[in-house]
Amino acid sequence: MARKPSSYLYRLARRSRDLEVLLSGDPKKTARRAKNKFLGRKLSRIFRW
Repeated sequence: MARKPSSYLYRLARRSRDLEVLLSGDPKKTARRAKNKFLGRKLSRIFRW
């Protein structure tokens, strides 16, 4: 199934933010980003809607 163009843009925005946080060099921001991504993925498997 092909993705919609808006889906690509949202994905690009998330990747861009990941890169921005990594390049900032702030370990607190990086850790928080990684933790939230992990939690979001785990919660999305539990709460399917």
